Amino acid sequence: MEEMHKVNLHLVSDATGETLNALARATIVQFKHADVVHHRWNMIRTRFQLHRVIEGIEAEPGPVLSTIVDQGLRAELEKICQQRNLPIVNVLDPVLTMLQEYIGEQAIARPGQQYVMNNDYFRRIDAMHYVLAHDDGQAHTNLAEADVILVGVSRSSKTPTCFYLANRGIKAANVPLVPGAPDVPGLANPRCPVIGLTLDDSALIEIRRHRLKLIGATGAAGFARQGGTEYVDEDAVKKELLWARRLCTSNGWPVIDVTRRSIEETAATVLQLMEAWHRRREKTAAPL
Repeated sequence: MEEMHKVNLHLVSDATGETLNALARATIVQFKHADVVHHRWNMIRTRFQLHRVIEGIEAEPGPVLSTIVDQGLRAELEKICQQRNLPIVNVLDPVLTMLQEYIGEQAIARPGQQYVMNNDYFRRIDAMHYVLAHDDGQAHTNLAEADVILVGVSRSSKTPTCFYLANRGIKAANVPLVPGAPDVPGLANPRCPVIGLTLDDSALIEIRRHRLKLIGATGAAGFARQGGTEYVDEDAVKKELLWARRLCTSNGWPVIDVTRRSIEETAATVLQLMEAWHRRREKTAAPL
């Protein structure tokens, strides 16, 4: 068995720490033999708060990733790391330097500017409310307000993908595809892209079985009385998935296979398909 290298990684942010968390996730997975302990220090904006960080770094030494923009706090943190012979990287510096040179303007160096309550912020909140109101086929009458409509059989990751998109300011409606159910009016003449989500039958059955375990014996029994025995039947699930894919194909809706995709990857593909849909619309609407 190969030895694991324990690393104390300190993530020091003057905001929520999302940037550092994403960067750490993207990089740490590239190392097979690293046992990384994340020490997250968020909303560090005063010297008093920074001293708590320094105490933590001294107690459990390790490399430091920082997004601190206040020059005084940065200098103090860098000095301590230098004294302790610990590497520190201010991850925003290369991008800020490049943009300053290209734009010809000095960055304002004010923490948390990406989280101000501006139009973009309220658009994300509005999108979140929309997703809540239109989850799992609710409020069909307002599908015209959607930026994108995700369709798919039960447990095909529609809901978490919609919520992820909402955090990007996208109003995503979630419409389940159920064989034999009435057609959804808003899907007949959609004003936005309609995208199908699908997955392998074996993966879907496993997800649905786990769902039945979560709702417990009482819920599962009630589900069976409503004809839910086909919910995890292999042949029935295969037919359901085939029917859903054919429905998408007949309507010209692109389909994403989410079997081995994370929610983030699925959402990224949805955004790409949305861009392609709008480009086609613009091309079609352009005068000859």
